[in-house]
Amino acid sequence: MNDLEKSLEPRRLYQQIADRVRVLIQSGDFREGSRLPPERDLAQQLGVSRPSLREALIALEIEGSVEIRMGSGVYVCARALRRPALSIPMGESPAELMQARGVVEGSVIVLACVNATPEGLARVRESIEGMRADIAAGRDVLAHDREFHVRIAEMAGNSVLTALISTLFDERQRPLASHMRNRLESQPTWSAALAEHEQIYRCLVNRDPLMAESAMRTHIRSAAERWVIPDAA
Repeated sequence: MNDLEKSLEPRRLYQQIADRVRVLIQSGDFREGSRLPPERDLAQQLGVSRPSLREALIALEIEGSVEIRMGSGVYVCARALRRPALSIPMGESPAELMQARGVVEGSVIVLACVNATPEGLARVRESIEGMRADIAAGRDVLAHDREFHVRIAEMAGNSVLTALISTLFDERQRPLASHMRNRLESQPTWSAALAEHEQIYRCLVNRDPLMAESAMRTHIRSAAERWVIPDAA
């Protein structure tokens, strides 16, 4: 993608909110080293949701305009006072990605139930066991997590849907999503995800499409609450 194409890309909501926060900083509302208002208050001031504001603040941290100190707040950095927005491609909104995954994967697993085979189920089970081993060893679990969701899609028998799920999942490697993941994922959050994967697998083994759909949607929603929108309710 050339510079002209990048400039023509519509700015995502979190980017627009980041622009507004940056304007407040550069206009003198917040000085270098000062702490921004609490997330709830700033979201209300800007008239935006807390998940979207959180994404905007993380985008600003990636570009070096603010520093997020866990348990303390968000502080203005010197860079925010002297330079415009950086054109770093940060990826899609994690909140919107999880919403999209819930819609797509909730439907795909119904097809997977219909088309499940012993071989396909064994591959899904293998991904779960790989995930369990990663958690126990303290390794990054993302590869086996991805494998679990993609293998279910493969069992559904639709290559287009498999490619779509792979693409949506791989957005977690983009800067914004990856930064959020590194901040919020931990052994307890992965252990919760593993238990949800086990429940999804049981529904597949039982060939129960309604329960499988419910389990998948619950998993995606719970994952979003752990990773994308913690304490945002």
